[in-house]
Amino acid sequence: MSATILIVEDDAVFRDFLRRILDSAGYSVALAADGREGFRRLQKEHFDLALCDLKMPFMTGLELFRSINAEPHPPLFIFITAFGRVEEAVEAIREGAVDFLTKPLKDPETLLAIIKKGLQQVEIRRLAVSLKESEQAGIPPEELVFAGKAMEKVRKLVFDVAPAMANVLVCGESGTGKELVARMIHLLSPRKNAPFVPVNCAAIPENLLESELFGHERGAFTGAFSSRRGKFELAQGGTIFLDEMGDMPLALQAKLLRVLQERLFERVGGTLQIKADIRVIAATNRNLEQEVKEKRFREDLYYRLNVFPITLPALNERVDAIASMVGYFSVFFSARSGLRKQIAVSGEAMSLLEQYSWPGNVRELQNVIERGIILARDEITPAELPEQLQKKTAQGGGGGGELLKSQENEAICRTLRRFSGNRRMTAEALGISLRTLQYRLKQLGLSGKSAEKNSFCRETD
Repeated sequence: MSATILIVEDDAVFRDFLRRILDSAGYSVALAADGREGFRRLQKEHFDLALCDLKMPFMTGLELFRSINAEPHPPLFIFITAFGRVEEAVEAIREGAVDFLTKPLKDPETLLAIIKKGLQQVEIRRLAVSLKESEQAGIPPEELVFAGKAMEKVRKLVFDVAPAMANVLVCGESGTGKELVARMIHLLSPRKNAPFVPVNCAAIPENLLESELFGHERGAFTGAFSSRRGKFELAQGGTIFLDEMGDMPLALQAKLLRVLQERLFERVGGTLQIKADIRVIAATNRNLEQEVKEKRFREDLYYRLNVFPITLPALNERVDAIASMVGYFSVFFSARSGLRKQIAVSGEAMSLLEQYSWPGNVRELQNVIERGIILARDEITPAELPEQLQKKTAQGGGGGGELLKSQENEAICRTLRRFSGNRRMTAEALGISLRTLQYRLKQLGLSGKSAEKNSFCRETD
């Protein structure tokens, strides 16, 4: 993950050495020459982590740590201490520091491993705060809903259409989060304080769907012992979300078309016209254009609904978002299970999750993580993942998987050569996260600096 790190170190040579290591790993780095300067910067600027020497003039690292922890939203601390003087570092860990390093530093990898551990805790803390805030709105945090480069266009469309009153048609495979996008549009609209009413058109029997949508009067049909308001009345002033629109019967499509045209409807068995002050957001996993051609969906209704279309990408097009989603789901299900700590996901398990094809999309990923939380003790490992996920991963995700993997590897190598081995620029050009790129390079047995020189990469021009 990208992160901002403050290095607080009075030794200028060692301070610059640390900066170069973190710069090369893609982190945003700031410097402070002593504890007092570090305190001033931490008060005025936001940092995810502070990498801090313990023994400094004017203000020690432990004094800085205790002082800044009294401020709102302090960063997490990693300390540096001389070998043989670890008592203060251990005391700081008891008070909430992440970890400590000893001088002289063994190698850059040791530093980067501890930084990675600290940033994982930063992410967990951030997700826990977002979880509390988003639970009130009934949806995950915005950055999670639109996570991944493939969702950038979707996010722009959502923010563009939300203030308008236009009908919206959300298309995408089952499990891609169509209802979440609809809820986001509603919450960003002037109707956000009015009801959001979802209706799954495929889940309601055909003979009951009209009554469910428009309500009915007493005696309208057998069993109608009293009048009942339908979903359109319940959504007055707000938004109605018609999920699985492609499954709506043709006869009911005609009645819905009239509501969209005239903004009026009657209850089943009634004569009183009721005004429909409602925004309509519809969703489908079907190709409605094809449904129109085959006379299973009304063409005039299609054009009424398709005023502002939004198409959601499948999860296998959002590989760079999987780590964020896994982090959120693990926090969510750990909390819901009453666990005192969040169950983490091992690197090997994360690699499997990022390689899988996800035919069930985000909903399948959510179910896999919930299952893993139930089975795991300290962390989710490959053993807690479903067998079919591991089996399909081993097969390359089904037919043609090896060819696809080969094409992906070629694209990585070409892009690495283009940017002279710069991992961050390569990841941005490929539209994937730096973490995903590092996994791919590891699988190829390459490093970011040596990949463009590797014989495999030379042979894929």
